[in-house]
Amino acid sequence: MAFRFKDLEVWKLSKDFARDIYSVTSTFPEEERYALVSQLRRAAVSVMSNIAEGAERINRMLWKLSKSLAPSTSENGQR
Repeated sequence: MAFRFKDLEVWKLSKDFARDIYSVTSTFPEEERYALVSQLRRAAVSVMSNIAEGAERINRMLWKLSKSLAPSTSENGQR
């Protein structure tokens, strides 16, 4: 059974982190809006995205592994 990335504690923490970054950067001066604020916000969201993508890769690897370890039904019928 595959696990959901949204159930991972590290993903939940990264979501809180992104929310905090958005909150803090909303108080930054207007002249920083298109430079520092944008970069900080994109980086915070990137952490969440990378965790989700990594979880998906792990799910695919586990699925492939389970398929390679499980005997196929056609092989069982021939033995």
